[in-house]
This record gives sequence, C-alpha cells and structure tokens, in this order.
Amino acid sequence: MNILIYLEKIKNNILKKENIFFIILTIIIFYLDRISKEKVIENFNDSVFYFNDYVNIDLIWNNGIGFGLLSTNSSLIYNLVTLIIGLVIVFLTYIFCVSEKTDKLIYSIIIGGALGNFSDRIIYKAVPDFIDLHFDNFHWFTFNVADIFITSGIIIFILRSFFVKN
Repeated sequence: MNILIYLEKIKNNILKKENIFFIILTIIIFYLDRISKEKVIENFNDSVFYFNDYVNIDLIWNNGIGFGLLSTNSSLIYNLVTLIIGLVIVFLTYIFCVSEKTDKLIYSIIIGGALGNFSDRIIYKAVPDFIDLHFDNFHWFTFNVADIFITSGIIIFILRSFFVKN
C-alpha cells in the first residue's frame, strides 16, 4: 500500500504547473522521433536514399543499446537490457521532478529521446536507426532522431557541470 502512496506523490509532483512546459517538450521530442521513424520505415525499408556525399538514409535495426553495443540474439539479455533502460527512464523522471528549471530542460530532452527508443524496443523488439553520416569509406554509427536528443542532452549536461558553478 505504501508504494501506491509513493507513486501518487510522484504523479502529483510531475504534474505540477511549473512542469507542464517541460512535459510538453518531452512529448514533442518523443513524437518527432516516432514520426521520423514511421516515415523511414514506410518509405526506405528496402532502399538507401542518398542526400549527398555525406548523408544517407539507410534503415538498420539495432537490438543493442547506443551504437549497437550489447547487440545479441538472446531474448533474455535483450529483455534484461530493456528492463534496465526502463528503470533508468523512471530514475531520470524522478530526478526531473526534484530538479531546478534549467536541469528540467536538460532531463526533458534526454527523457524524450529515451522514451522514443524505449517504445521501439517494446513495439519492434529493436530500434530503427537510419541516419548514416560518412566521408569516403568512413561511416559514423547509424543513429536516429532520439539519439540526437539523448546525445545533445548529455552533452549539455556535461558542459553545464563544467561551466556553471552552483
């Protein structure tokens, strides 16, 4: 019974008036990612689209975590990693609730992207990555819109910790 009271407190804390902007931002980021993935899956599932000499749309399915790490055919490992990712999102949501406004912006960006990739893991059992940056024969890791937001949020978080004194 205590867990239900605790969850109710978290819900009330998340839905505070001051958090509405950040929740909307998180939802917008989530939907930007979902829409981009749906369009790529619909239109580029079997083909590569070349923007220019440096950027392609090339759909690949990643069942690992960032940059294909921990890719496996084992459903046990996949489900364990998915559970851990879900718990990290819950933890970040808690941190979001107790943070200052500037930090809430950073966590909103990260959580929005993380929710996009997490939902793919649940729906597709893999994450569709499709942005292929390359120069000649060197290809960077293929990524998606959610990865852009997660990475941007983490970079902002790190830079803020170096340059902003509390």
